[in-house]
Amino acid sequence: MSTEKSQARRQAGAAPGALLLCRADPESVAQAAHPLRERMLLTRAGDDWSVLVPEGKPWLHGGEPVDRVLTGWATALAVGAPWPVLALWWDADHAGYTLASGFRRPVGYVWLTDGTPAGEDEAMRTFAARLGLDPVLDLQSLDQLTKPDPEADARARLLGVLAVLTRAGVALPAGLSPGETADRLREIARVQPDARQVEWAGWREAVRAELDAVDSSRLGPWMPWSGTPRARAVALTQIAAGLPLTAWGLRRRGGGWTVAGALFLVHGALGLAYDLARPRD
Repeated sequence: MSTEKSQARRQAGAAPGALLLCRADPESVAQAAHPLRERMLLTRAGDDWSVLVPEGKPWLHGGEPVDRVLTGWATALAVGAPWPVLALWWDADHAGYTLASGFRRPVGYVWLTDGTPAGEDEAMRTFAARLGLDPVLDLQSLDQLTKPDPEADARARLLGVLAVLTRAGVALPAGLSPGETADRLREIARVQPDARQVEWAGWREAVRAELDAVDSSRLGPWMPWSGTPRARAVALTQIAAGLPLTAWGLRRRGGGWTVAGALFLVHGALGLAYDLARPRD
């Protein structure tokens, strides 16, 4: 690689950027993304995947680093959704991913800018299991990303993750690539044929979207154990998790965490309301 190309790559990697991959069609993602209260561009990223590209850069103005902002967003998107959310992020010091699925604890991995692994091997195994990847071939490929490699920087590591995910159906539009600046990602996303803008429409619309999701799913993936003691336990757990998460997000002014907590509360409250209102045998 020439000196000029190496320098250009380092300069590109110095600017924070992020992508949100969702294992769902754009219409489903658009409904779930409204409560994030962020302007984003949404486009397809494969037959079963969509990608959200932030239009703003809250990590530059809100005092929260890009990895924390993206973890909050991914968690908020995945709360109550029957599909996982993968956040890819990078800045001048490191890069990594966060996978959120339901209200389970997010899992992620981090590499320093030069590609030095700075995560736990167990995170890769959990990552593969939650996405249903091949436990032999895919896990071997992911395991290689946790080994020292002087030829692979942080951008190359994220590209390695995406290479594995192509076998799971991920196909990002050309140019939407880790290491690009946020402005460049936004420009590329905007010219995609099916690109659409996602904007905050207010809490009334957000709650209405949640109710529509409940109705359209007929309480299947949204409330898989409806009418059972387990469903009540899940609803109470969501409320118990949502209260401190919302308070913490408001205190830290972390938009993603606040939304995640609020959606926990909405899901839990609706779950309990349904349980109390349903006819008893």
